[in-house]
Amino acid sequence: MATAFSSDGEAALRRELRPGPALAQGRLDAFYEMGRAAAFVRDGGFRRVALQFPDELLADAAAVAARMEAATGAEMYILGDTTYGSCCVDEVAAEHAGAEAVLHYGPACLSPSGKLPVLHIFGQQPLDVGRCAEAFRELYPDRQSRVVVLSDVVYAHAMGELEQQLCPEYPNIVFSRVVCGDSPGPALPGEVRQFGRQFLVETPGGLQDWAMFYVGAEGLALTNFMLTWNCCPFSSFDPITGCGRRETLNVNRALMRRLYLVERARDAQVVGILVGTLGVVGYLAVLQHLRQLLRRAGKRSYTLAVGKPNPAKLANFLEVDIFVLVACAQNSLLDSSEFYRPVVTPYELELACNPAREWTGNYLTDFRDLLPGACAHVELPPAIPAAEAVPDISLITGEMRSTHLRDPPAPQLPPSTALACRDQTRALAEISPAASFLESRSWRGLEQQLGQTPVSKAVQGRRGIAIAYEDEGREQP
Repeated sequence: MATAFSSDGEAALRRELRPGPALAQGRLDAFYEMGRAAAFVRDGGFRRVALQFPDELLADAAAVAARMEAATGAEMYILGDTTYGSCCVDEVAAEHAGAEAVLHYGPACLSPSGKLPVLHIFGQQPLDVGRCAEAFRELYPDRQSRVVVLSDVVYAHAMGELEQQLCPEYPNIVFSRVVCGDSPGPALPGEVRQFGRQFLVETPGGLQDWAMFYVGAEGLALTNFMLTWNCCPFSSFDPITGCGRRETLNVNRALMRRLYLVERARDAQVVGILVGTLGVVGYLAVLQHLRQLLRRAGKRSYTLAVGKPNPAKLANFLEVDIFVLVACAQNSLLDSSEFYRPVVTPYELELACNPAREWTGNYLTDFRDLLPGACAHVELPPAIPAAEAVPDISLITGEMRSTHLRDPPAPQLPPSTALACRDQTRALAEISPAASFLESRSWRGLEQQLGQTPVSKAVQGRRGIAIAYEDEGREQP
């Protein structure tokens, strides 16, 4: 799960660029829905539009941009390297290009964006509807089975045809709809709205009486569904292999791993808040929410914007005990087994720091559900004196730890700062303890030092590898 979001880029550099799937098959207009995209640009009156492509579709980008410019007269800017995950709308890169709207191509997490109008073009991947229906019948021989059908967004275009084949045989089947952005109005009783999917289940027991059938390949989307709706048995159909199967992913084992990370978060004293998105609505609110939660829990926090996190980047922050990743629901479940420090989700940090939140078996990956006014928000309880706090023992280290909440700090100057006299003119400077600590480190990262480095001609450097350069052991002249 870490590869898609936190790779080191080596695979992208070594990949051979070939014609995209649509261009190679002569299906450019149909695959990228040129007519619908051009109507979106013309109806909105947009003059500068950003086209965001994932790596696997980037080879078609130039052809798509040329056709869109010819059809609309607007300027098209190709976004090939996303700031964060490619499933999210990259509003940061779009604003750098001065774009007025974004056309997002390929798989998407469907997290709502806050600034720019967005049109999602998923790319209509082919689906053998007949074989899919046959696999469904094999997995659910009982015609009275209660099943919710989910799909990867790239196969959503074929769900209508699949519904026509299965609904006459299965009276209790429900097909989810793909919804881009937040649905207007309150949800109906029994209606589920999550992860850009919307469906209605009319049973007293809710989803626990239903099974789930997913159309799509194994990946982050399916894992996210299975952890969130872990009370439902899952089956899937892989359109690439044409095979259906009952999902045997041990969800309990995955949840045990996540609960272990909650214990690590309870032990942590220094927490790094990783900003994994700047385009999802509510990310600023959840950053403030996490900072307040950590202050009340007596933990120090640092906010870090490192783009796509990987083990090498996060290893630079040795003082941090654990990281919490603020990202879209699909990218929140980062496999941190290769990282120097664990990476948890905002929900897991709440389980660790908010005594009022208890583990109920339901798992939340959308950080917006934790904010005030949301369906799963839990208020922080009032603080209690340290003398009255119930002692707690770490299940990992066996040592005693403090878990009670502190009183909220009184309003003051920006936290962790102080004023000092900078020079004899009595000018005041703001001093940050974090910045002072960074100054004391022997290595602080790359520094531009513009205008300070003298210009010199290129010279031959060392040759070999770091542990055994060719000139090591020789005396330098």
